[in-house]
Amino acid sequence: MPLFHAANITKEYQAGTKKITVLNGVDLTIEPSEMTAIIGASGSGKTTLLQILGTLDTPSSGDLYFKDAPLQLQNQKQLAAFRNKSIGFIFQFHHLLPDFTALENVMMPALIAGKKKHEIYDKAISLLEQVELGHRHQHKVAELSGGEQQRAALARALVMDPAILLADEPTGNLDTRSGDIVFSLLQHLCRKHNLATIMVTHNRKLASQMDHCRLLRDGILLADEQS
Repeated sequence: MPLFHAANITKEYQAGTKKITVLNGVDLTIEPSEMTAIIGASGSGKTTLLQILGTLDTPSSGDLYFKDAPLQLQNQKQLAAFRNKSIGFIFQFHHLLPDFTALENVMMPALIAGKKKHEIYDKAISLLEQVELGHRHQHKVAELSGGEQQRAALARALVMDPAILLADEPTGNLDTRSGDIVFSLLQHLCRKHNLATIMVTHNRKLASQMDHCRLLRDGILLADEQS
């Protein structure tokens, strides 16, 4: 049984009298611990696809399944709980809360889920240490470099022990060295925590280090470029 399956996903927009098809019958199956890169030209619909896979957006048609359970049957409250528990997100922009410390940011998804600070403190500290930020846990966002901010976002994405990590251009705003560090940590932690990972990227060098690389072109997700 696959961990996650997207079946015949389409996404269309109406622009005046013209219909724009962004995704056209996309199928994607993800197994546990599998790392998949999705590449494609700018504007090809990669981010739209990732948002649909993460239930942040709704497809025009098609179905999503998590462990064979159809997600389209869940209401918005159920989907929000599913995202909080089962999916970790990393975006191109870190989306950390500026008024909070790195530690508080990492704990935030668990606090939203109703956990107490004392229940998750040690785990959040451990995750910050795993992304090499243990010594910076009391620093606020503005006191962290761009690479450090993205590493904090990675730790935050893992705090709920998700089954799937969705990463949208996680190194896109970073210089080469910082980007390589973030990706190396992401890859290491996904292997360590047995996370299924889907990463949208323009960086073919990074994509080549994933288990699979899929190309999104003209709304269609093509077969692996390499495995």
